Amino acid sequence: KSSDGTFVVEGLDGDPDLQFLLVGGELIKVRSNSWQKNRFYKLQEDCKTLWHESSKVHKKKQTYSIDDIDSIRKGRQSEGLKKHTDTSDEEKCFSIIFKGSKKNLDLMASSAEEADKWINSLEKIISTMHNLDYQQKSEHWIISCMKKVDKNNDNMMSLKEVKDFMRQINVEVDDDYAADLFKKCDTSNSGTLEGSEIKEFYNLLTQREEINVIYEKCAQTEGLMSARDLLNFLLNEQREQVTIEHAQKLIENYEVDAAAKQRKCMTKDGFLMYLQQEESSIFNPAHKKVYQDMSQPLNHYFISSSHNTYLMEDQLKGPSSTEAYIKALMKSCRCVELDCWDGPDGEPVIYHGHTLTSKVLFKDVIRAIKDFAFKKSQYPVILSLENHCTLEQQKTMTRHMTSILGDALLTKPLGDTMPTNFPSPEELKGKFIIKGKRLNKLDAFFSKSNTIVEETVSEEDEAAESKENGQKAKSKKTNMKLAKELSDIVIYCKSVHFNSFEDARDKQAFYEMSSFKETKALQLAETSRNLSLHPNSHFCLPRFSVALNFQTPSKEMHINQGRFLPNGFCGYILKPEFLRSPLTQFNPNNKTWPNKKIFHVMVISAQQLPKINKDKAKSIVDPLVRIEISGVPADNASKETKYITNNGFNPMWNERFQFTINVPELAMVRFVVEDYDTASYNDLVGQYCLPLTSIQTGYRHVPLLTKRSDVISSAGLFVHLMLIDA
Repeated sequence: KSSDGTFVVEGLDGDPDLQFLLVGGELIKVRSNSWQKNRFYKLQEDCKTLWHESSKVHKKKQTYSIDDIDSIRKGRQSEGLKKHTDTSDEEKCFSIIFKGSKKNLDLMASSAEEADKWINSLEKIISTMHNLDYQQKSEHWIISCMKKVDKNNDNMMSLKEVKDFMRQINVEVDDDYAADLFKKCDTSNSGTLEGSEIKEFYNLLTQREEINVIYEKCAQTEGLMSARDLLNFLLNEQREQVTIEHAQKLIENYEVDAAAKQRKCMTKDGFLMYLQQEESSIFNPAHKKVYQDMSQPLNHYFISSSHNTYLMEDQLKGPSSTEAYIKALMKSCRCVELDCWDGPDGEPVIYHGHTLTSKVLFKDVIRAIKDFAFKKSQYPVILSLENHCTLEQQKTMTRHMTSILGDALLTKPLGDTMPTNFPSPEELKGKFIIKGKRLNKLDAFFSKSNTIVEETVSEEDEAAESKENGQKAKSKKTNMKLAKELSDIVIYCKSVHFNSFEDARDKQAFYEMSSFKETKALQLAETSRNLSLHPNSHFCLPRFSVALNFQTPSKEMHINQGRFLPNGFCGYILKPEFLRSPLTQFNPNNKTWPNKKIFHVMVISAQQLPKINKDKAKSIVDPLVRIEISGVPADNASKETKYITNNGFNPMWNERFQFTINVPELAMVRFVVEDYDTASYNDLVGQYCLPLTSIQTGYRHVPLLTKRSDVISSAGLFVHLMLIDA
């Protein structure tokens, strides 16, 4: 905190962009053609809250947390700005995109230069706050909470304010404990805490007893941890294969005491700083980048896939939007669904047919996909077409895709000869692949005659799926006409009706694939046993690739996001060898396994869990932690700690659990923190999921995400993990 009471963000002290935001200025808030109002915006002194005035009598101000902002989008790149502003205002417009389901904030500046100033300044503060390490975020959060209870802004804390502050940080203490803590820090006996007294209060509050125990056990050099002591900790506890030079580098990077650093030693504070770094978290940092072989055929990968991608909310009456596609693509989804129907004025639309969901123009969706498909991942995007259009509007769809996507649209097989297998993600970088019905075989590209004009194709799958989704299906089996133009751009992903795994194995071409609902997939897998896995090596959409509703937060979506977290979050994960080999005998229902592991988990503590009911000042969470394993049936398991009453700030459990993992290559580990409730269902506090194969063992911090998989700043778990042979 600076002398004038404002917060100083490390790296931005005196920065002109920060000063610009703190001063603020007027922007036009855009909601519709008729609702475009001037509003004054500014960054508040805590440097993490954006404020703007409001004309509503009962709502004098409106604030947005910087932590809740996902990105700043320059230009008329939102549905609202495209619809309600003129093309001449392109350079003056920008949108603030929020995490989760919160609506975008569409804004227009007085000039292009003013818009650029706002965009650059906001992006700088967002990036700076995002890049703070765990301890910096923790300190910033605690100081912000102190500021909230300092109602008279005198930079002092009374006993009442200390009690309010404790509730603000999600911990309930009795009056005697609060009074004792206050008295211990009030060395001046003034009845308030100020200056160094507040610092001492902060130090007492943030003391990590569990870290002290680990440090004192490992620090064997005159009460400090030498480079050799640190190396022993890394080798024996963290199971990292590193050298003394690596230990010395950690001391150089994270030790906060200059004298200790000079002696090449690490203090307790430096040790905590190291443990809170990203490289020391549960997620293996080597898996943050693309590290897998990306030169194998497409069907050798799990592909992140979305169902009903166009929906923002429910499947019966919610809005359809280009924003839903953008959000999915920005989560590295590589297969999106377009449910296409005839629209007015000859323009096809996308919506959930025979429901009350709103409609969005097909061409607007294609433009949005073009603009955002490769911002998070360069690997190919599959456009899965559910085609319900007449011939003329199918031709319009084709024109839009070819004109908007241009050379990025795959319109013929790679190479000059008939392929016998899929190309690789590496070969298809930056490309769009169309999945849909096709009139003829792929080898028509290499034959002299390809004169089909139009033909009817079976829609058994579409009719069945419509019925499953609650749409009206006139008959179990229908036929439709397919435009040759649309058929011709279906290259490697031809949709066909599924009869049996035997037929799929013996009769289907490698580029022919089938989709079916989850219950049918599970039934087929159970009745066909390991026969259901043979298509994995030949077909693109095998049993273990599923399309999820990205717009709906759920356990299944958490697991899906965790599955694709490694390999640079690129949307492609190489399957284990036993799911790629045509000779595989793998059966998920086996009783014996060759690579069985024992997974030991000790849940030690949690830090700075968020309040669930923020409207009630005295509402404090009663946290418990559950560890869930998802994989082959024999591995599915769930175990949980006891709950701790009234402490979301620094609860400690020190509880141990053990799991038998039969197929570690497929096992997903999910940590769930809930607020225990005796009268109703527990509320989710936070969650984190990742593959077992991407876990770092030893003492690790686990970040926590919201139900919509957004990071909860400064909150986390502290655990100890071991993975050993059974």
